[in-house]
Parts: sequence; structure tokens; C-alpha cells
Amino acid sequence: MPQTPPFAAMFDSSGYNRNLYQSKEDNCGGLYYHDNNLLSGSLEALIQHLVPNVDYYPDSRIRKIAPKILQLLTEWTETFPYDFRDERMMRNLKELAQRIANGDEMYRKNVQQIIQSLIRKLASLSQYEEVLAKINATSTDRLTVLKTKPQSIQRDIITVCNDPYMLAQQLTHIELERLNYIGPEEFVQAFVQKDPLDNDQSCYADRKKTRNLEAYVEWFNRLSYLVATEICMPVKKKHRARMIEYFIDVARECFNIGNFNSLMAIISGMNMSPVSRLKKTWAKVKTAKFDILEHQMDPSSNFYNYRTALRGAAQRSLTAHSNREKIVIPFFSLLIKDIYFLNEGCANRLPNGHVNFEKFWELAKQVSEFMTWKQVECPFERDRKILQYLLTVPVFSEDALYMASYESEGPENHIEKDRWKMLRSTLLGRV
Repeated sequence: MPQTPPFAAMFDSSGYNRNLYQSKEDNCGGLYYHDNNLLSGSLEALIQHLVPNVDYYPDSRIRKIAPKILQLLTEWTETFPYDFRDERMMRNLKELAQRIANGDEMYRKNVQQIIQSLIRKLASLSQYEEVLAKINATSTDRLTVLKTKPQSIQRDIITVCNDPYMLAQQLTHIELERLNYIGPEEFVQAFVQKDPLDNDQSCYADRKKTRNLEAYVEWFNRLSYLVATEICMPVKKKHRARMIEYFIDVARECFNIGNFNSLMAIISGMNMSPVSRLKKTWAKVKTAKFDILEHQMDPSSNFYNYRTALRGAAQRSLTAHSNREKIVIPFFSLLIKDIYFLNEGCANRLPNGHVNFEKFWELAKQVSEFMTWKQVECPFERDRKILQYLLTVPVFSEDALYMASYESEGPENHIEKDRWKMLRSTLLGRV
């Protein structure tokens, strides 16, 4: 079987190794190799190559091939457990496992371990999704709560946690927990509506499941709106300025930890129009630290500064001696964008009809790196009170944020005045 090549040998730091196709290629039954690594080939030749025969397994007895099948099933169920949420897949797995286990006690125990481990993972996933569903079901707009039960919201984030470093730690808990439940197959199903190698045959439309990936994106949006809500809520200007400085410190701690997703969510919240228009409030804020953070996450040059910082965090993770140093939480929306454009921008097949393995090596590289990052165990102590607040406290909608902003610092032009009147009428029933 062809071996997966080390990526350092196939890709240079600037992207694809374009010299790959200029080297001598060996043709073996319709498959092309470069330095003993599979480069391209027709789908038919690849399938033929994967079918066991006397050359692969000279001894056709089950004792000879069973260890290889068990290894395959172990890696499959550990790396892609969500595939087996499909009843058809689970049924096929059990049938195959039964055939392997017949007549050999050792194989029977191995098969049981594989299936039991898979069932535990799927049960954990179901419990996690039930928790998310409960959180979403109890989600309420903050303005609605203020109108109906104003006494129920007496706290702000600083009252719950006045230490920016502690809040950054709890944000990291949420990030790592939600990352951990995103399966690599969700990336495939997020972008692929049809069989990636057949433009006519639909293969994912009936079972596209990306709920955990989508839930993670929703968490980013919630955190951004939570930041904006906490800043717009205080009546006094000095309290709003204090809240902005607090979140700047939280963002800086997230950067130091390697939690780039929370960092960007906080910056996004502070850059929302209802917050950024509060000029009198911002005039009281020491913005030097915020300017540094914005520079780090500057989108110009395809997020060059952020990508540099991410490479540094990834390198630190590779040589880390503790889970604290291993933490790398990427800006998730940009990761999704990178994978999307790689998938859309590179053909699945080469002009000669062969499968473009170079593209799929690079896709595998990006997803594999993500898989490594998401498996890090959070080293920080959990604080249930803070986590509960971050996950469940009501936040303002966009309209409510604008109205709170106008109430804090009045409209500056006719457009803002008209919008303010409309919002007061719509949201509060005032003229």
C-alpha cells in the first residue's frame, strides 16, 4: 500500500511544491508515484489497488488479515466516530466485527473494545448536544428580560468575575469543550453537497450533519454580542469605559494563552457599530493595548500578523511540556474559510482525469492539525458560576444594542435620529 508522505517533503512554506510534477514519475498499473509516494491516478486504478489479492495477502486465512482489518476499524472509529451515527454504518460495522470475532477469543475481545469505545463516544456526543439544545431553548433577548423582570438582571460580567485572566481561562474551557466535539467529517459535509469525484452522484445530501461545527460558530457570535451588551448596558460613561478596558485585558490574556477565537470574538464585539460609535466613552479609554491587539488580528494581507502568531503558538505546542503550552485555538471562521477556498479553488481531478492527491494531502494536513489542537485537555480549573453566566446570560439583539447605544450617547445625525425613533417605537412602544 502507498504510504502517506511527510508533508514537509511535499509542501514548502509558501504552499504547494510546484516542482512536484516536473520530477520523474513511476507508472504502476495506472497509479503514478513520486519518491514512493502516490501522486495521482484514476479512481478505477485506485479502487483496484485497494482490493486485497494474493499479492497483498498471500495467506487468505482470516488469521492473516484480521489484524489489519482490526487496525483499520480502530483508526476509523477513533478518528471518524460520527460516521457511525448512521444506523446503516453501525449495522455494517457489527456484522463485519462478528465475522472477524468468530472462532478467536482474542479477536472477540478486541472487537468488543472497539464497539464499546465507539458507543461511549457517541453517547457523550448525544449528551453534549442535549445540553446545547437546553441552553439554546432557554436563550432570551436581554431587552425582553429587562422589560418583564428588570430585577433579575442586577449583575454584569465584572461583578461575576473581576479578574480578566480568570475570565480568559473560562472562555478557553468553553472553546476547547466545543472544539472537542467537532468531528473532522463535519468539515467535509460542510462543503461537499455531492460526491467530490462525481458531479452527477449525490452522496451527502441525505445525511449532512454539521451541528457541532455550526454550534461553535454560534458561540463566537454569542460572545461578540455578549461583549457589546456588557459595554452598552451601563448608564454611566465611566462604567462603560471601565468595561471596555476590562475586555481589552481579557482579550490580551486570551492572546497569551493561545485562544485566538475568543480574542477575535471580543475584538469583533468591541468593533460593532453600537459600541464603536460611543465616542465620549472611548475618549476615556486607554486604547494603546487595544491598538496592539487589533494590529495582531488585522485582516490585511490575508491576516498575515495573525497567521504569524498562530504559527508561533503551533510551534510552542509541538515542543510543549504541559497542556498549558499546548493550547492552540485558531480563529475558527478563518480556518473554515481557508479550507473552503482550498476545496473550491483546486480541482478534484487533474486534466488527465486522475485524482488530485496533492489537493487532498493539503486538506488532510489542515484538518489533521486542527484535530491535534482540539484534543488538548484544558489545564485551568473550572468555575461553574462564571461558565453559567457566559453561556446563559441574556444578550441584546442588534436592534437592542443600537437603542442602548443611542440612549447612552444620543444620535449624531438625521439617520441615527430616525433609527432611534423607530427602535423606541418598535422595541419599547414609545413615540
